[in-house]
Amino acid sequence: MTWVAAVARLRARREPGVLVTVATVRGHAPRDAGAKLVVGRSGTWGSIGGGNVEAVAIDRAREMMAAAAPEPELIDFALNDKVTNQHGVQCCGGTVSVLLEPLPVVRAVAIFGVGHVGLELARVLARQDLDLHLIDTRSDLLTEERLDVLADAVAQVHVHHTPLLPEEVLEQLPHGTHVLIMTHDHAEDAALCDAALRTSHLGSIGLIGSAAKWARFRKRLADEGGHGETAIDRIKTPIGLADITGKDPATIAVSVAADLLRTFEAEEKRLSGRAS
Repeated sequence: MTWVAAVARLRARREPGVLVTVATVRGHAPRDAGAKLVVGRSGTWGSIGGGNVEAVAIDRAREMMAAAAPEPELIDFALNDKVTNQHGVQCCGGTVSVLLEPLPVVRAVAIFGVGHVGLELARVLARQDLDLHLIDTRSDLLTEERLDVLADAVAQVHVHHTPLLPEEVLEQLPHGTHVLIMTHDHAEDAALCDAALRTSHLGSIGLIGSAAKWARFRKRLADEGGHGETAIDRIKTPIGLADITGKDPATIAVSVAADLLRTFEAEEKRLSGRAS
């Protein structure tokens, strides 16, 4: 498997990894600059020459994955018999610099309801490196022609047409998916809120709507759904930045996207603090 295919495989499986590249070579070395190795939690693909250099790089790559280290690292190696190495002697006579670049699991976002606001939000989020799931009960909103505005997306876009029970998609979403509920039907929104609270592997849950709508939903979630206050408080509503009050779909979309990106940053800081 090529290193490009290995990176794609890790992304598709939502597994972390590290891309290891021979950055510079002086003198003799097992591989030339540009040689690559992909390290996953349980496998490797490609090679940077074997021996101590490769073994140390693999060990360090897995340490980086365990610590969720986001920053690349550069490691220098001297290839001579005077250097005490952890994994044996390499006496080619040259020096090698190896770059380790983390390949973190990309975030996932699910937009339930691809109406005017949902589509505008998808257009904004499609510029981010993430898995973007678009879910709607209405097939006419998910046509290729309508979604053609996402053709140049950086994100990996996944379209789900769910004519009967959109909440069933929640179980299929990747671990940690951030959910945004903004369908055309308040009953559908309410069912999704209830189901999202019962789906333990999700990330944040956001609901579009007014304070009056949320008051009704909150009572229903408590009385009929049996959810406690702490669980109900997982749902954020209204979504978006409070100081952006415009009601145009594009304005709402930018506000919601900015708020979500802020959530991403807070999550990243929390995880890095936990790792340290």
